[in-house]
Amino acid sequence: MATIKDIKARQIFDSRGKPTVEVDLITSAGTFRAAVPSGKSTGVHEACELRDGDKSLYKGASVFKAVANVNDVIKPALLGMDAADQAAIDEKMIALDATENKSALGANAILAVSMAACRAGAASKGVPLYRHIADLAGNQRPMLPVPSFNVINGGVHAGNVLAPQEFMILPVGAGSFAEAMRMGTDTYHTLKELIVEKYGLDAANVGDEGGFAPPCDSFEAALDLLTAAIGKAGYEGKVKIGMDPASSEFYREKDSVYDLRFKCKPNDGSGERTSDAMIELYKSLVDKYPIIFIEDPLAEDDWEGFGKITSQIGKAYEIIGDDLLCTNPKRIQRAIEAKSCNALLLKVNQIGSITESIKAVKMAKAAGSGETEDTFIADISVGLSTGHIKSGAPCRSERMAKYNQLLRIEEDLGQEATYAAGNWRYIAME
Repeated sequence: MATIKDIKARQIFDSRGKPTVEVDLITSAGTFRAAVPSGKSTGVHEACELRDGDKSLYKGASVFKAVANVNDVIKPALLGMDAADQAAIDEKMIALDATENKSALGANAILAVSMAACRAGAASKGVPLYRHIADLAGNQRPMLPVPSFNVINGGVHAGNVLAPQEFMILPVGAGSFAEAMRMGTDTYHTLKELIVEKYGLDAANVGDEGGFAPPCDSFEAALDLLTAAIGKAGYEGKVKIGMDPASSEFYREKDSVYDLRFKCKPNDGSGERTSDAMIELYKSLVDKYPIIFIEDPLAEDDWEGFGKITSQIGKAYEIIGDDLLCTNPKRIQRAIEAKSCNALLLKVNQIGSITESIKAVKMAKAAGSGETEDTFIADISVGLSTGHIKSGAPCRSERMAKYNQLLRIEEDLGQEATYAAGNWRYIAME
């Protein structure tokens, strides 16, 4: 038993230079640390990321209240508990908060402690973190995910006029995670060469997730670049494409329209589309390009639109709910009942604890962000057999930390290592 002896929280900074919460959880078995990730584009239904709001400090983004909540409220309640009892720890913190969206203590405060406790629990059992998470979830078959490398950026992630936020490459034709990394990095560097050739050296600067932000002005322009890079790298048929338009960012609620020119000044209105028109656009794109998933194709509360696109192309393509679901069990249940999407994007910061994240994944499987250098997401992707992992481009140290951790996990698993490959959509917990 690893008894919790002390908990210390502090403010540190994520890869965007934005304050975030880090926690040291001190037990009889040692000290365990975790830092909380955050998103740049966030959904309104996510758990509350508590920030101070004092514009004179870090433009209102400081997290001293959340830090104080860990040190003054959470710590006294958890002292003496068994760090390996993840559910009891998370339930205690959720009860202390007593709000639906964790706005009292802050999801960032609760999650930092939850993650640190999970590490402590793994150590007390003498198993790797991914194996401990698998045990918590009752998963007998941990699996290496397909990496979804975010290589072209638009939306709020980039200074170009491209409305959709992310275009990704997925090496589904690889035989191992190590081979997937080779395919992904080869394609990434080939893409850079094509961008420099077409747009000049300045267009190859990378954004905060490591992807490029070339002056593309449409879905098609970005997708043409990607398919050319995949072909030139020699991976046609083995590397596929995923998209995250993050459509809530260019949805204008008062007019009920999607504006594909929302970043253009002046804006002539030629980019305005209805929900049905967006669905038709996506249908034309999946017919033309090797796309295998679309994340947040419509706005976070466009339940009708999500239902339509899932019913029309969901059998052949993954329609992922990120802002739609926010890793929230209530919204996941609604989506299951309404058949609004067929995949969940798990973000532990959206729900706020490891136990709730496991519950959300199990619900989704049963139905068929600012990043830190913390590699927890790599272990949770294997432990929960998520199928694929999204952690940015194969560039920037905080992004590569996750992919490098997955290489270590594959090595640790040895002969037991299984890479999701073409089976990435249909992985059950056993």
